Amino acid sequence: MARGGQVGLARVAVVVRAGAAPLWWLGVFAAGIGVLVPGITGRRIGVLAGAALFIVAAAVVAWVRRRRYTALAGSAARAGKHDVLQDRGVTVRNWRRGHRWWLLLAFLAALGSAFAVPAAGGLLLAGCGAGLWLKSAWIGRREQSGDALLWVRVDWLAGNAGRPAGKAVKAYRSTGIAAGDAAPGGARRKAPATV
Repeated sequence: MARGGQVGLARVAVVVRAGAAPLWWLGVFAAGIGVLVPGITGRRIGVLAGAALFIVAAAVVAWVRRRRYTALAGSAARAGKHDVLQDRGVTVRNWRRGHRWWLLLAFLAALGSAFAVPAAGGLLLAGCGAGLWLKSAWIGRREQSGDALLWVRVDWLAGNAGRPAGKAVKAYRSTGIAAGDAAPGGARRKAPATV
């Protein structure tokens, strides 16, 4: 949080996207290890169940709370000159630091589930990561169509630096499309091509 009446703002899409890569890679790793374990159901059933869980998890995570995001985006106020835009790297680091124990527990649960249903838990975890990528891409399309990036006050985020559409969030702020160091959707902004 900034000093002297200044407000720290984090990109909404970056907060959403911050968990995508760790969930995806931990899920893929857990699924890969899980395939090596025969499990109670057998590998074939485990992988088929995992594929179904992957699709369901990706769809649910990508779709959940869209109405809330849309309402907050529709009423976004323009960011003021005293607002401080948080770097993408800081936002991602804060989210991952705040969720590190949850990520570890989810990974261990996915590994443990392989003894019952091989690979299913890992594919479920990977599906959650894919869903976050889909949601951040959807936010990015909204940002591009509205020609404005969406930001949320850092002090309105949860204690673990997540929940950009949680109950504590009263409104979003917006800036021009070129503000900050992240592209629409929360990805790293590509360096301009040299001529």
